[in-house]
Amino acid sequence: MWGGVVLAGLVLALAWDLPRPDAMPEATRRPAVTLVAADGTLLATQGDLYGERVRLRDLPPHLPAALLAVEDRRFRSHFGIDPVGLARAALANWRAGEVVQGGSTVTQQLAKNLFLTPARSFRRKAQEALLALWLERRFSKDELLEIYLNRVYLGAGAFGVDAASRLYFGIPARRLALWQSALLAGLPKAPSRYNPRASPDLAVSRAAEVLEAMVAAGVLSQAAMEAELGRIRLPPQTRTGAGYFADWALEDLAEAFPGNGDLTLRATLDPRLQAVAEARLEALLAGPGARAGVTQGAVIALEAASGAVRAMVGGRDYRASPFNRATDARRQPGSAFKPLIYLAALEHGFSPEDLVADGPLSLGGWSPGNGAWRPRGEITLEEALAHSVNTAAVRVLLRAGGPGAAVALAGRLGLAGRFPNDASLALGTGEVTLLDLAAAYAAFANGGLRVAPYGLAAANGAALPRRAVARVVAPEQAAALRRMLEAVVARGTGRAAALPGRVVAGKTGTTQDYRDAWFIGWVGGLVIGVWLGNDDARPMAEVAGGSLPARLFREVAEQAAGPGR
Repeated sequence: MWGGVVLAGLVLALAWDLPRPDAMPEATRRPAVTLVAADGTLLATQGDLYGERVRLRDLPPHLPAALLAVEDRRFRSHFGIDPVGLARAALANWRAGEVVQGGSTVTQQLAKNLFLTPARSFRRKAQEALLALWLERRFSKDELLEIYLNRVYLGAGAFGVDAASRLYFGIPARRLALWQSALLAGLPKAPSRYNPRASPDLAVSRAAEVLEAMVAAGVLSQAAMEAELGRIRLPPQTRTGAGYFADWALEDLAEAFPGNGDLTLRATLDPRLQAVAEARLEALLAGPGARAGVTQGAVIALEAASGAVRAMVGGRDYRASPFNRATDARRQPGSAFKPLIYLAALEHGFSPEDLVADGPLSLGGWSPGNGAWRPRGEITLEEALAHSVNTAAVRVLLRAGGPGAAVALAGRLGLAGRFPNDASLALGTGEVTLLDLAAAYAAFANGGLRVAPYGLAAANGAALPRRAVARVVAPEQAAALRRMLEAVVARGTGRAAALPGRVVAGKTGTTQDYRDAWFIGWVGGLVIGVWLGNDDARPMAEVAGGSLPARLFREVAEQAAGPGR
């Protein structure tokens, strides 16, 4: 009698703060955000992903069979708690001297997932057992299994087998192959560790363990297991470089899309062009870049007419360094800033054929050098820009309104930065980002219209409003500058960027001691910007904008294809 009293008191003590099991909670989750590329391929996800609610009868039989073989073989015969399983786990843990095996049933796991926290304590385990008993009385075995398969967490933000199947394999759960079912069935043990996105090798190894467990449980033959092991082929993961673009495109998500609804966002990114930019940058850094002391780089490609970003590589390896050198790194642009100086001159009434002196110059003790350029006395503005003659650029700046006029022009083009208020501005001693500089060049390419770079084109199937463009440069002056920048590639410092049979325009840029090297230009309607350097501003081995950056521009531009390019 006293034993019964003690037991009743213990049950009451454990049950007094239990959640109401008759009011099973709805799945609570963070809104899901899915970012897809222009062609619909998955780029990134945020929040919690839920797929369609699936019925047990609609799933392939091998999926629940795989789950029960590895998680709870006595599921059909126990009453929510499995004494045999508990005893087996206790013995294994005692022999190992540590916890190596759990004794929780699928029903207990479901009780924990639905009602309790993951906290490890005797009280939580006891409450889990009480709730498991209630669930067994309230639902049939098939209903319990169905609820579990729809609610279990399977890693990478995916809840339920349908969400996980779509995320990892791109198919609904009803179309899962046997090896895919085995992989999903192995995830509840450690979803953050075993899922294919976190560790493909561990995911495959765990799937093999599940197939072996199915053989041991008598639901799969040895021959079928061996055949299925040979069929395991995980789809290639999304290239990590797109992470730079995803971070940038989703940066102001809460402000742009207030509310708690799920979002599927279609991006402007072109996966093929993105892959080309990533591969070419890595090949260059691993080969000639390594020999020249170059460790980092960034590439941007955007449509000149609209500002839609088609490719963005913010560094060599997103996993190693998610810092985006295309959007967040402010570096001196060197001579890549000179087109603004010459455009200011065009706006002050100069023409590309006007002459400017190219000889030595001294301003208050400061004398800009001209490198290997041999003075000719006077040259046209077009030749001065094509060959990036420093002394000529300084003279043009001073005759075209000084630093103030050039900085005002940069502001009209949307080029934000820290600019000096002296003549060194003509040599690009301000600080800008690659994305901002490429967007400024878009106005040179499109006839004088300012564009704002953007990365999202549609939300939940509805097109987003296009960013407004504004005329900031007169068409005739934009055309004159375009001709001058074509001369840079045709016969000046940017000859390495030339493409046979195509009209290419652009400008090189090299900073002091070869700390930064740039090439910004366009072919057709696509602006491509390249920056090479080192994060610590360590000098490179004479890498100028007309060498490796121009070469990388050409390699990316060669692969660019599509209407208007």
